[in-house]
Amino acid sequence: MTNVNPTEIAVAVAGFGWMGRVHTNAYLRQRHHFPEAPSIRLGAVADEVPGRAEEAAAQFGFRAALTDWRDIAADANIDAVSITAPNFLHREIGVAMAEAGKHIWIEKPVGLSSDDAKAVAAAVEKAGVQSTVGFNYRNAPAVAMAHDLIASGELGTITHSRFRFLSDYAAHPDGALSWRYENARGGSGVLGDLASHGVDLVRHLLGDIDAVVADTAIFIPQRAIPTGATSGHARATGGKLGPVENDDFVSALVRLSSGGRVTLDASRVAVGEQNNYGFEIHGTKGAVYWDFRRMNELGTSLGSKYQDQSITTVWVGPDAGAYARFQPGSASSMSYDDLKVIEGNNFIASIVDGKPRGATIADAVAAAETLDAITASVASRAWVDVR
Repeated sequence: MTNVNPTEIAVAVAGFGWMGRVHTNAYLRQRHHFPEAPSIRLGAVADEVPGRAEEAAAQFGFRAALTDWRDIAADANIDAVSITAPNFLHREIGVAMAEAGKHIWIEKPVGLSSDDAKAVAAAVEKAGVQSTVGFNYRNAPAVAMAHDLIASGELGTITHSRFRFLSDYAAHPDGALSWRYENARGGSGVLGDLASHGVDLVRHLLGDIDAVVADTAIFIPQRAIPTGATSGHARATGGKLGPVENDDFVSALVRLSSGGRVTLDASRVAVGEQNNYGFEIHGTKGAVYWDFRRMNELGTSLGSKYQDQSITTVWVGPDAGAYARFQPGSASSMSYDDLKVIEGNNFIASIVDGKPRGATIADAVAAAETLDAITASVASRAWVDVR
C-alpha cells in the first residue's frame, strides 16, 4: 500500500468523461467544505481519446496528461485513483490499481457482473487499501434524515416501499449506439446504470435483500452506430444501425430479510421523466417520501393516528447528514455535485485514518449480487434468492 502523507494526498483520474470531471471538481472542493481534509494534489489524468487528457490537465491543473491508465498504476507518487472509465474497464483498472497500492474511488456498477465486483473487492482486501463506490444518492442529507427516522423506529416496522429511477436520457431514437448499449462493454443496461442505485438505497435504508422476481424490456431495439468517439448521450443519424443488447427498463419485486416488500422500477427511456429518482417507504406507524429533483425536502408522516395521518414536508437543514458543510440554514439548495463532494470526503477521510466510510466495495458486491439475481429471475421467470 502507498505510504500516504496525511497532509497531502496525490490523486489521479482514469477516464475523463463527464464523471471524471465530477470527481475532479469534488477533489478541488474538499477543503472548501471540509477544512480539516488534507491538501489534494492532482497528479495525473488518463484518457485514450486524443487530446482529452491534455485538455483536462490544462483546465484543472493535473501535473501529467496520459493516454494509458497503466502509467498511473506505475507511478509511485500517486496515492489514490478515481476510476471513471466505462463499465467494462472497471475490473481491470480496479484490480491493477489496488495491486499497485492505490486507494480507489470507483464508479458503480464496478464492472459487468458480481464476479467483476468480487475480483476488485479481493484485490482491495489483499492490498489493504481503502475503497469508495459511487452510490451518491445515499449522501443526500434528506436521505440521511430518512435513514435516521427508520433506524430510530419512528416509522414502526417497515412494511412496503417503492423505489423509482426513471430517466429519459436514452429516450430519443437517434441516440448513438455507444458502449452503454452493448453487453460486452456496458453490461446490463439500465439495470447496472440506474437500478444499481435503487438497490443500494434499498439496502442502505431497509437492510438486506433475500429474493427478487423481475422483468426487463428493450423498447428501442436499434440505434445508429457512431462514426467517431462519443461522450455523454450523443446522437447519431443515418448510416448503419446496430442492435441494442441490454435492457431499457426493469421492474422488480423485492423481499427483504426483515419481511418487508419493495417494488423497484428503473427506465432510461421514460419520456417526460428527467432524473425522477426517489422512494416512498411505509411502516406500521408512518412513512417517508423523497424525490431527488427536490433533493432538500423530505415528506414525513409521523405520529400515532395511523389513519388519516397527514404528510408534512420538511426542509432539511444543518442537523441532517453533511448539510451543514454546505449551507447554514434550512431550505437552501444543494446539488448533485455536492453529493459527490461528500462522497469524495468519505474517500479522503478513509485514506487518512484507515476507517471505511460511506459506500464501499462491499456494498458494490452486494448490489451486484442482487442485479445478478434480477437477471436470473428474468431468464427463469421465477423468484431467485439473492443469497
